[in-house]
Amino acid sequence: MRIDTHQHFWKFDPIRDSWITEEMQVIRRDFSPLDIQFVLERNGFGGSVAVQADQSKEETAYLVQLANDYPFIKGVVGWIDLQAADIRQQLDGYQSDTVIKGFRHIVEGEADPDFLIRPAVLNGLKALADYGYTYDLLIRPRHYAATLDCVQQNPNLQFVLDHIAKPPIKSKAFDEWATFIDALSAFPNVVCKVSGLATEADWEGWKLDDFKQYLEHIFARFGNERIMYGSDWPVCLLAASYEESIAIVEDKLGQFTAAEKNAFWAENAIRVYNL
Repeated sequence: MRIDTHQHFWKFDPIRDSWITEEMQVIRRDFSPLDIQFVLERNGFGGSVAVQADQSKEETAYLVQLANDYPFIKGVVGWIDLQAADIRQQLDGYQSDTVIKGFRHIVEGEADPDFLIRPAVLNGLKALADYGYTYDLLIRPRHYAATLDCVQQNPNLQFVLDHIAKPPIKSKAFDEWATFIDALSAFPNVVCKVSGLATEADWEGWKLDDFKQYLEHIFARFGNERIMYGSDWPVCLLAASYEESIAIVEDKLGQFTAAEKNAFWAENAIRVYNL
């Protein structure tokens, strides 16, 4: 069995989902669990983790409801206002929703490079750690320095790096990203989600070899016990089919043992997200 650790679901709203621009016509529509359930089964996946795409309490409630309706959704990474003064009371309210495994904020959309080290955010992250939740990191290069500072200040929080920090695969730039990965991977409480790769490459003309140096670096730095697979469906459809998204990663697992492959495709996700 495999676990897909990164999927989104939404009822498309052109105002709320304004990040889905005209050039993204293929995903400017509704996406429900029924759109992916049989694709997962066909590719050997027994479950998935639904991740927030909108920053609202309603989004978290929506994903929890989907998980209740569709058993293949094994966990939810929702959204919570990390800067809320009453964050602990809010987390108290989520204790009965055991399908919620963690939370995420779309930091990549924040212009403030120091968003993650704002005192209110750090207070919120400490609360997540105290309640046993994970936190998914979605960042851009301007957030690298603050991310390292943030992780250093939160040794008890399980961080999950989304999309291997979105390296500039299309331009083949490497050094700045690799230096950041070197530093981030030194923290034992960070795992890396190998996801969202095709959309960082040339959408129309990527080749499997384009991903080689980035994946090899991730595998070398995070090791076999701190990596897990995510498709980033349906966003991946901008550049690759579901099967192509799998192939991008599977192509680089040739040296993995059977046990290491099982850890990558399932066991690490089950452990990290407590699925």
